[in-house]
Amino acid sequence: MDTFTVRDLRERTGKLIGDAESGELSLITKHGRPVFVALPFDETLIQSGVLLSLAIKLYQDEVLSLEKAAKLAGIGVAQFTEELARHGLAAARYPADELEDELAIFD
Repeated sequence: MDTFTVRDLRERTGKLIGDAESGELSLITKHGRPVFVALPFDETLIQSGVLLSLAIKLYQDEVLSLEKAAKLAGIGVAQFTEELARHGLAAARYPADELEDELAIFD
């Protein structure tokens, strides 16, 4: 495992990528404190659920739609919706004003 500072990333990106390609992880620090770990993207990582975690995060951050996030996770929309619920996240995204407008129909 190599350790890189945030400053090193500018000059040693090739080394970081090379480590990942050879199956090694790297620790990135800022002011001597760990900030993140760079992991090689391999079958072991995929099997440990990283695609589901990534899909949930990208959906939560509104980068991916529900359908695209489910596809990234390699599961159906219904199962992805269940995973969101298991993590305490809503599958439906309604801005408060839009939800109020739709609920007003029932008044």
